[in-house]
Amino acid sequence: MSNKESFSWELYNRAPIVGIVRGVSMDVMRDIAKAYLKAGLHTIEITMNTAGAAEIISKLRGEFNDLNVGAGTVCNMEDYDRAEEAGAQFIVTPIIDEAVIRSAVAQGIPIFPGGYSPTEIYRAWSLGASAVKIFPASQLGVQFIKDISAPLNEIKLLPTGGVSLENIKSFFEAGVVGVGMGSSLFDKKLIEERDFEGLSDHFSKVKAEVKGF
Repeated sequence: MSNKESFSWELYNRAPIVGIVRGVSMDVMRDIAKAYLKAGLHTIEITMNTAGAAEIISKLRGEFNDLNVGAGTVCNMEDYDRAEEAGAQFIVTPIIDEAVIRSAVAQGIPIFPGGYSPTEIYRAWSLGASAVKIFPASQLGVQFIKDISAPLNEIKLLPTGGVSLENIKSFFEAGVVGVGMGSSLFDKKLIEERDFEGLSDHFSKVKAEVKGF
């Protein structure tokens, strides 16, 4: 299954949220994916430090056409090769690994590498990042995004970590092209209780906050 050119920006732009899933099994993942699509979200990242991550990525790709399925926590070429082989449609990293960024760019796979300082953010962008994941955004907040965007206004930013239902709108008002959300999106309690209807409602509330951006 080719992942080149398979990422849908059109689906991503309908709801510019990258949902980050870590440490769930495939059975639960299937129900999460259904709730996710029901709420109108389309872009989901499985972290490579999840047990069976490669298998989950390839199964989701096979079962859900309207999902952009990517790999997260890709820290080196070994992770990258496993993700690419599994059919990941985009790559997310917590750090800057130049080989990983260059490989994704060369293969036409969208990549969102993690940067923290202005220098890292600029470096990631100049290597060809689709957008730079500002991580961990919880430490930096919306003001940092505004400050960075003034001199580096060409760079697309995707803050991750600390984005919640309460503050997501303020990040978009500051000009980001998207956000990454993990535990604040995939509510642990609802998942443990297998309350996928409640989960879908929660997803819908988050999506409603970015309406119009």
